[in-house]
Amino acid sequence: MRIWSILGALMLCTTVAMPAQAEEKALEERVKKLEQQLSEFQEHEKQERLKERERITPPEQRAPGTGRITEIAPERPGEEKVPLSFGATGSGRLVYAKPFLSAPKSTVGGYVDAQYSSLTRPNLDNPSRNTFGQIRMVPFIYADITDRIKFATEIEIERGGPNAPVGGDGAMQIEFAQLDYLINEAVNIRAGILLMPVGKFNLLHDSPLNDLVDRPMVSRIVIPSTWFDAGAGLYGTFYPTAMSKLDYEIYAVNGMNGTPGTTITDTGIRGARGSVSRDRDDAKSVVGRVAFSPRLGIEIAGSFYHGQYNNKDATGANTLSDNINIYAVDWTLQRGRWELIGESAWVRIDGNQRPGAIGPAGMHGYYVQANYHFMPEWLKNMAPTHFSDASTFTAVVRWERVDTDTDNRTLTATSGNRRELERLTIGLNFRPIEDTVFKLDYQFNTQKGTPISNSVNIPASGRIDGNGFLFMAATYF
Repeated sequence: MRIWSILGALMLCTTVAMPAQAEEKALEERVKKLEQQLSEFQEHEKQERLKERERITPPEQRAPGTGRITEIAPERPGEEKVPLSFGATGSGRLVYAKPFLSAPKSTVGGYVDAQYSSLTRPNLDNPSRNTFGQIRMVPFIYADITDRIKFATEIEIERGGPNAPVGGDGAMQIEFAQLDYLINEAVNIRAGILLMPVGKFNLLHDSPLNDLVDRPMVSRIVIPSTWFDAGAGLYGTFYPTAMSKLDYEIYAVNGMNGTPGTTITDTGIRGARGSVSRDRDDAKSVVGRVAFSPRLGIEIAGSFYHGQYNNKDATGANTLSDNINIYAVDWTLQRGRWELIGESAWVRIDGNQRPGAIGPAGMHGYYVQANYHFMPEWLKNMAPTHFSDASTFTAVVRWERVDTDTDNRTLTATSGNRRELERLTIGLNFRPIEDTVFKLDYQFNTQKGTPISNSVNIPASGRIDGNGFLFMAATYF
């Protein structure tokens, strides 16, 4: 009897609940149906807009620059079929007739840095003893034009540009502007204003990328970074084994500047960098680099430059057949938190070896740099918003030396005698993220030989061996 009572109660509850469940289910079905109708309506509206746009101007007939940005419809039937040319009509809308407005392909970025120096006296890279400086602001533009055509350019604005209010040592120039046509991984074509592949630093000289404030002296004097020239050539990659890689690039370029009065002196060869607008001596130079990486973390590379240089003899007459040769090796060794990098370069100037010639006949320089990356766990625990897994400290030490007259020749009074510069730099930097760095360095500079006095960045005393602190903040953007 008790069991039948329980069953009766359950049946009664079920009977009462069934209408409520049925009503709830019906409501859910109505909501789903409305959502489906709304989705169908939105899709219908989208298709109608596309049809209207295609009716006005089909994509294959649409003139450049008449897309989404300008929203300008053809003024007359059939005008959409007229390609952009001098046969096209119109006035105000022609300024928008650019293909990249309707189909953007470019990416804009760059890097910027700011520096403070406190030195005992000026040195090679810092002509003021105690100063703030906004050294570089460099926009970078990259474009994927097609799967095979790429373009990249970098515009360097140094020290506020050439019209900076004070100082007059600023500059603004296109550092490189290259057009690549990709054939395959082993062979590709490149043309334009190219960074010279002599040493590795000239190719990777961005302030946020490097761990010390000043660039290596060998890359400023012997290899005149930043060094670029107009030309064309090939680059590519081979894989000799499953673990190894061989990269190369080789170009024909305009070559060193042959303007009368430009000579290679004891301050280096920076004043002889070539013209990107024309070849002044109609004799092309050849430059190239080959880098071999037997496995991850190791790379050894050799590079060269060979070309003609219009030098001057002791009488001031131009000599048109002098050659200049630059050879360089660079290395990168990485193991765990340690890095050992460096570069060594040699210059030979054929014409300066003759009696009475002005300027050195040979130069040599090198640097060796050790980096140690670390991130204390206690800092991450104490301030995780400032010190994260993406943050890194780097302790750095670099030794470098440059000799701008390896032959120790007796030169004229205007160009001085043998020059030797040595520098020891110790530094510590912090990267809150990989793309941003705060650097603190201390430099010890030594200058041998007679003072250098024929450069606008060198003080009247000719002494450029100031010691002291350097601070820099730099970031990609």
